[in-house]
Amino acid sequence: MVSQQPQLTQQPQLTQAATASATNPPTTQTSSGKTNSTNGSYNASDIVTLEGLEAVRMRPGMYIGGTGSDGLMHLLWELIDNGVDEASAGFATRIQVTLHADGSVEVGDNGRGIPVDKHPTKKVSALEVVLTELHSGGKFGGQAYGASGGLHGVGASVVNALSTRLRAEVDRDGATWQLWFSKRAAGQFQGDRFAKGHKLQRLRSTRKTGTRIRYWPDIDLFDDDAQLSFETIRTRAQQACFLVPGLRIKLEDKRRGATNEPVELVSHGGLTDLLAHLSDAEAVTEVISIPGEETFTEKVSVDGTMTTVERLCQIDIALRWVKGFGTEVMSFVNNIPTPHGGTHVGGFERALTRAVNDSLLADSKKLAKLAKQGQDRAQREDVQEGLLAAIKVTLPEPQFRGQTKQELGTPAVQSIVYNVLKDGLESWFQTGPKSHMTALQSKIVDAVVNRVSARQTLENKRRAASLGSTGMPDKLADCRVHGPDSELILVEGDSAAGPAKAGRNAENMAILPLRGKVVNAAKSSVKQVLDNAEAQALFTAMGAGSGDDFNLDKARYGRIVILCDADVDGSHIRCLLLTLIHRFMCPMLTDGRVFAAQPPLYTAKVGDKTHRAFSDTERDTITQQLTKGNRKAENIRWSRFKGLGEMDTNELAECALDPETRTLRQLTLDDAKAAEEMFETLMGADVGRRKDFLISHSDLVDKGALDY
Repeated sequence: MVSQQPQLTQQPQLTQAATASATNPPTTQTSSGKTNSTNGSYNASDIVTLEGLEAVRMRPGMYIGGTGSDGLMHLLWELIDNGVDEASAGFATRIQVTLHADGSVEVGDNGRGIPVDKHPTKKVSALEVVLTELHSGGKFGGQAYGASGGLHGVGASVVNALSTRLRAEVDRDGATWQLWFSKRAAGQFQGDRFAKGHKLQRLRSTRKTGTRIRYWPDIDLFDDDAQLSFETIRTRAQQACFLVPGLRIKLEDKRRGATNEPVELVSHGGLTDLLAHLSDAEAVTEVISIPGEETFTEKVSVDGTMTTVERLCQIDIALRWVKGFGTEVMSFVNNIPTPHGGTHVGGFERALTRAVNDSLLADSKKLAKLAKQGQDRAQREDVQEGLLAAIKVTLPEPQFRGQTKQELGTPAVQSIVYNVLKDGLESWFQTGPKSHMTALQSKIVDAVVNRVSARQTLENKRRAASLGSTGMPDKLADCRVHGPDSELILVEGDSAAGPAKAGRNAENMAILPLRGKVVNAAKSSVKQVLDNAEAQALFTAMGAGSGDDFNLDKARYGRIVILCDADVDGSHIRCLLLTLIHRFMCPMLTDGRVFAAQPPLYTAKVGDKTHRAFSDTERDTITQQLTKGNRKAENIRWSRFKGLGEMDTNELAECALDPETRTLRQLTLDDAKAAEEMFETLMGADVGRRKDFLISHSDLVDKGALDY
């Protein structure tokens, strides 16, 4: 909090009606006829009118945004902005800001000086009117200022309202004039005694012009930790210099204990200097300067009547892209920063995105693939990646949203900024340096591709993590008990699903039929795997997620049993499933929870015993063993199963489902890696690798069986 000399205090001034209300509290009559002072009555005597500047003191947040450091700083901004308005109008070249040791703040400029002659209706000096009347000043109607930041006319008067003392000195009309205010009342100090009065004191003769206002903030109205930041003042002053090229602003900090050196700021390059100041990162493009102007109409009150008037809106935009990902877009209205943006920023963002999409990215080959998916259009965040920009809008009587002027609300400005920027950018895309445009196109294209890829990855992760939590697949024949002793049997085809469901132990065996061949997880993207219906069904049934999110502890079944035909197609499907499990459910393999059922290719019943053969060679070997006696080979009737669907319920149960009679082979991580490697060799993109394999293993092929 700023230090300050002892304060003078004053209670709010009330009107006669309000005074009567305070002296004679409202009363109500009880049922017994007696009267009591209560808050229940509401009549004319309860209406309180705050005179002069007391409304500001009662609700300072309405005028300066709060009573913390931001509010305290806002008092200073109001006075600095007045000087900037003078400079912008071409009447001032210097502004001096001094933080004094006694807690006061002084702002001076060498502009025209606030008028000191008598106001035609108030019968006091115009200087006193400006400092005591809300909504007064030279910024209404466009006579003294074509465009200004202090539109509302409450700036200087609010500073006076929230100060214990204020001194105004004006160089004008050949002399330096002085007027003091104590507790918002005008007058002069004679030593330590303050005498009220409206007469200005003539201090000396001068040919200079300008205004100096020194004020002592009323610390009782502000938070205990409210304080003025020299660095914040420096930043705001530097911005003002960028916005008004040639303006010099000097800052001095004379507060006790302060170590800040005096600073003098000036800029001759305007918004171009501002962009250079914002970042020292390596540039992708040159600074693109786009000026323009348009007129618009709006209805305003003129002599009490709503009248349509024509306004001129001037636009000045500077932007460049740099390497990196941050975005810095600064906006100003009549040299006032608008950190919350507004209609001018809305028009800027729309035009920027549209121009880039329509002109810069129209012929990008890198986006051709995304165009097929309808995802080739750049979005706001893509276009603004690494963007530095400054938007300056100048217009008469802008409509701000709130007294603190942090957001522009004038609707017409949005379309004006849009038109100026879109036309200017499209022109630069056609005539600007080719190398700069190529670099910018590449930067934005990469941003689009990375965004789409990142979003797809996130969606895939969410989708993968959610699999198993949205209900079981319709084709799953679930078991009654889940856990370590249960198993999920993956059956090839619907024809085998019927016998498998009938022959299983429904207590702990679940059947999941797979239609068609499962996606090749070794060659497919995560999205392609998750889009595959059979893979989705497997992940959902297991209920433990997939990929990096697979959680073995959440698995609904203790093991997976792959049950496929004993032919080449069956082996192919088994390898596909093993590759899928390896890529997306690897903990099941590492923990030894994946098995392959071994259904026979041939069966033969001799006497009361059933013999099974899993290959032609094994069939012949068994036949030789059975014919060592008097039995003839032609009497052994071998049945060949072309598929599991050809087995009846008892046959399938005996050879693949009954733990006492079936044969299971535990599949390991090495099996999965071998399967994946074989898939990469035989079905991958490396043709040379596949050719070498076929040549080296050609002796395994029966050339006589080949169909030429």
